[in-house]
Amino acid sequence: MSKLFALDIGTRSVVGIIIEEQGENFHVVDLMVEEHKERAMVDGQIHNVLHVATLIEKIKTQLEEKHGPLHKVSVAAAGRALKTEQAAVTINIKNRLAFTEEDISRLELAAVQQAQQQLLQNKEAKNNTSHYYCVGYSVLYYRLDQEEIGSLIDQQGEEASVEVIATFLPRVVVESLLAALKRANLEMEALTLEPIAAINALIPPTMRRLNVALVDIGAGTSDIAITDKSTVVAYGMVPTAGDEITEALSDHYLLDFPVAEKTKKEMAIQDEINIQDILGFDQFYPRSEIMEKLRPAVVQLATAIGTEILRLNNQIAPKAVLLVGGGSLTPDLPMELCKVLELPENRVAVRGIDAIQQLTREDHVPASPELVTPIGIAIAAKRAPIKYMTVEVNKQIIRLFELKEMTVSDALLAANVLATKLYGKPGLALSIKVNDQDIFIPGGHGSPTEIFVNGNKANTKHLIQNGDIIELKEGENGAPAQASVKDILDDAGVKKVYIQDVSYEIQPKITVNGHTVTSDTQLKDRDTVSIKTADTIEEILHWTNNQALIQRLTPFTIYVDNKPVNLPEFASSLSLNSLPIKLHYAMKNNDRLTIKMTELPTVELISNRLNIQLEDRIIVTFQDETLEMIKTCMSVYINGEIAHKSDVIPNGAKIQFVTKDTSNWIYQDVFRFSNWQLPIDFKGSFSILRNEKPSKFDAEIFGGDQLSITLNEIEHESYK
Repeated sequence: MSKLFALDIGTRSVVGIIIEEQGENFHVVDLMVEEHKERAMVDGQIHNVLHVATLIEKIKTQLEEKHGPLHKVSVAAAGRALKTEQAAVTINIKNRLAFTEEDISRLELAAVQQAQQQLLQNKEAKNNTSHYYCVGYSVLYYRLDQEEIGSLIDQQGEEASVEVIATFLPRVVVESLLAALKRANLEMEALTLEPIAAINALIPPTMRRLNVALVDIGAGTSDIAITDKSTVVAYGMVPTAGDEITEALSDHYLLDFPVAEKTKKEMAIQDEINIQDILGFDQFYPRSEIMEKLRPAVVQLATAIGTEILRLNNQIAPKAVLLVGGGSLTPDLPMELCKVLELPENRVAVRGIDAIQQLTREDHVPASPELVTPIGIAIAAKRAPIKYMTVEVNKQIIRLFELKEMTVSDALLAANVLATKLYGKPGLALSIKVNDQDIFIPGGHGSPTEIFVNGNKANTKHLIQNGDIIELKEGENGAPAQASVKDILDDAGVKKVYIQDVSYEIQPKITVNGHTVTSDTQLKDRDTVSIKTADTIEEILHWTNNQALIQRLTPFTIYVDNKPVNLPEFASSLSLNSLPIKLHYAMKNNDRLTIKMTELPTVELISNRLNIQLEDRIIVTFQDETLEMIKTCMSVYINGEIAHKSDVIPNGAKIQFVTKDTSNWIYQDVFRFSNWQLPIDFKGSFSILRNEKPSKFDAEIFGGDQLSITLNEIEHESYK
């Protein structure tokens, strides 16, 4: 039967406890509590080693008087000393083979190192120490090409990223514990973390496959640990705890702090509480009335704890929550925490030492939740002691703090081997500008660094032991980026098209740094590339010197006396692969463009279309001869040039109609169209007849008129 001595060094007090191991069972023999007389502990770290050592020695002496000499002790680093950081890392995986489990491990390691760097940049962390032990991390999410994904294994894409929440323990916390114990003539038998201690007491390994949160609510802080998949996956702390409730009671009812603390504990077991304020007045209050005054503080505490649990658990409520510590006795806290986590009321419970399996106790030892952590420290020291181990990384001696099963990743973290060193350097990239847009062409990926443990090939997840020798064989660097113009052309390459059944080869016009080149030209870093392509029908008609066809395809419009006149019937039609199309449509390889031409209109056709009379035409009979008499009424100008009625009018032409002769026809006009003349030797008089009636040379005539001149000889002989 062996005896275990454990110390729980807290912010307000130091608890010493003696437990006897009886086979598979544990029996609590005795405990001693001493409160700090000054602020010797801050955020779980010993700030006054001498004061804490004095309290430890006092407890040790009193227990030794009852139970004999005590030389070794188990202790815990306070959960509030843990530092938690969230960090993300993204890497380019373009052209890389499918992601492997080892790739994921190295990516996670890079994220943990990023979290460690963030911690070192934190002002508070800098004031404490520059060295941390990573005690665990959990993955919040993986992403592939910025989309969240369940697993990266065998995935391919452009980029992969991981975000982790990692927990670190400052080395100075451990060193100050060792210093205080040494002054009290005690040797550290084993070290654990307070959240781990409570978990070892309440949550056996068989239960850790469940996603469960354990919250140790002390006086000043609430420590959180979360289990899942048979291990502890996350730790956290909120600077809010039982003192918040005590202070709320003290403020409202004017109570001394110890009286308020006593009242808070009585509320857990009594329905009516007697309260004596600082003025000496005694009064009984119903528990329900006091609870209403405390409700805002309780809700605030539950909200702070619940929010941190969700953050540590990837915004998912755990299956259950166990509450321990003195602050867990806060009235209605489990109910309010259920509301925050949206859990049924039977999934959040306060647990005392009675819940610890295979544990008995002396009658004077209370079954309080406050004692779960001290008992857990003793049990953890026996079942899962944490020790130092020494390994060699590339001939560098590294000491590791065994807070969990240690892997190659832990050794690399401690040796400050950057995750970027686990791959050969990527090849030099090309940075070029294409059509005023910056394009980055990455170099080849480096090959992964090979890891050997004791001469055998291993990976970052490989478990290590004390004395292991770890060697890294750096991977080869990637090849420099290479690219020709054709590599960046995409779909802008050569294409063959047909226009009116004539084939044309359309090639992009390419310049590099202002000089015309071919698509096979190799590119250099910082080259400026210009690529001009003909894609639309209109662009291709220009590139193939078919601009005249474009003119035929635009809507047919002429300008008559500077006013536009649209004549759609004279426009040509366009089809691509036998389908109607427009000029702004794109042409693809092997497309066929057909333009159905229409006859361009003449001056006469347009004049008729516009009801403009160019000529005045009549038919008459003169001296028994039929005559067609024509005269021009309008002169027509096309783009400033005189035109004939048979001239063709192009699209967009400017037409001007100028009035020339609008007078009526008269008798004497007939002589311009007839060859009839008076006989040379004619002597006598003549008669002018229109429709067999006397007329005159200046008389108006009309189409269809019958005109004649009768000659009268002196001898009265008539001639025609």
